[in-house]
This record gives sequence, C-alpha cells and structure tokens, in this order.
Amino acid sequence: MPKVLILTGDAAEDLEVFYPYQRLREEGYDVDIAAPAVKTLQFVVHDFTPGFDTYTEKPGRTWPADVAFADVDPADYAALVVPGGRAPEYLRLDADVLRIVRHFFDTGKPVAHICHGALVLTAAGVLRGRRTTAYPACAPDVQQAGGTFTDAETVVDGNLVSARAWPDHPAWMRAFVELLRANAPVKQA
Repeated sequence: MPKVLILTGDAAEDLEVFYPYQRLREEGYDVDIAAPAVKTLQFVVHDFTPGFDTYTEKPGRTWPADVAFADVDPADYAALVVPGGRAPEYLRLDADVLRIVRHFFDTGKPVAHICHGALVLTAAGVLRGRRTTAYPACAPDVQQAGGTFTDAETVVDGNLVSARAWPDHPAWMRAFVELLRANAPVKQA
C-alpha cells in the first residue's frame, strides 16, 4: 500500500494536519506523521475573532509523531503533505526537512502544501518558476523564492497542489487525491 508522509511539528494547524491525515487514510493510503522527534505533538487552532487584525491561536489536539525527520527515507513514500500553522516557521530551518522536500520535487512525486506550509517550500528552494497559493501573508515569501503567488482556493502546478488555509480543504484534497490516484494508486483487494 502506498505511503504518504506528513511533515509537521508543534504548533501546526490542527485541521491542516488531521483533515489530510484522515482523508488519505480513508482513500487507502498509509500515512506517517514526521516531526523533529518521535513524541506527542501539540497542535493549535487558528481562527478569526472580531476586532483582531489577524487570526488568533488557541490550543488544539495532541497527536503522536510516527517518525523523526532524521530517520525519514523519502524514497519510502509516494507523496508529501506540508500543513501550515506556526510549525513551518521553525521546520524550514531543519536540514532533514529540506532534504525530504527536495527529494519529492527532484523525483516529481505529488506534494501538497497549505497555508504557511509554503514557508518550508520557499526555504527548500523548490518554488522557483512554480505557481502556488498559500495563506496570503506568505505571498511575499513565495515571490522572493521565485514563485508566482495566486490567491485561489487551490492551485495545481504539475506535482504541486496548494491551498490557502483550512476553509479550502475540500478543493485542496480533491485535487491532491486525484493526483495521487494517477501517480500512486491504491491497489484494491
């Protein structure tokens, strides 16, 4: 059964981890969550509160990581998902994260990112000449990395499927699952 890797860490957006995790498992894929260390991760919930100029953050659910970044062999995985939240701010500094991301782009395997997950891809240097979306505050980062930012529900550019934030989940996962089915189908028993 093909495996999908989710790269995340503490302070990742709760919904942006769990929605693809459950949707991909429902589709028949094995899904591993990779983090800086094998431990219980603390996710967060970002929402909008009247009167605030930006989103607010509240504690979300916890979930165990399956594998540490240093122990990931990306060749074992058919696809990659990079959720948003605050986790990408520090994950982009991890050499193993960058190694993993570059493998998926070098091999043309499907990659999905959402929200601030774009920060990991900009640090890996894989967005040059690519079209993507992300949380709108990440537009300058995408452009500085040589990518074209498109403010849309979801954007598909070759092996890359992106979305702005959790309200875009249905379109994002619909496009990603379609790409997965074409590139790494689950064999039916």
